Amino acid sequence: MSKYRIMLADDHVLMREGLKRLIQEDRNLKVVGEACDGVELLELLEDSTPDMVILDLSMPRLPGSEAIGLIKGLYPKVKILILTMHKNKDYLYQAMEKGADGYVIKEDAHDVLHAAIAAIRRGETFISPLIFG
Repeated sequence: MSKYRIMLADDHVLMREGLKRLIQEDRNLKVVGEACDGVELLELLEDSTPDMVILDLSMPRLPGSEAIGLIKGLYPKVKILILTMHKNKDYLYQAMEKGADGYVIKEDAHDVLHAAIAAIRRGETFISPLIFG
């Protein structure tokens, strides 16, 4: 079985490094690219289309909140998991309306990231328990 390919987009290098380590604990997952903003992410997507993008909402140049619709328009099969600090339900609803497949709060990412990826791979939607907790 081929590995599930994931691209990361977050403006903080330390966050991307931590995510990459966490993701690669599962030998069926592979990080295939990293971007520091939505513009760089779209450039990476031109060369390689992953199965999933893990996307921060708040980034310079082109924020994730704007990149969601662009990604879904150009690459409709790519799944999008939002990873953000924003617990406000308005951010969640906006992201889901634009086409996000899941929404995880950075605060609990260590505990739920693998469950979120697995749920989205099965075609389900995943929303962080912290949103409604």
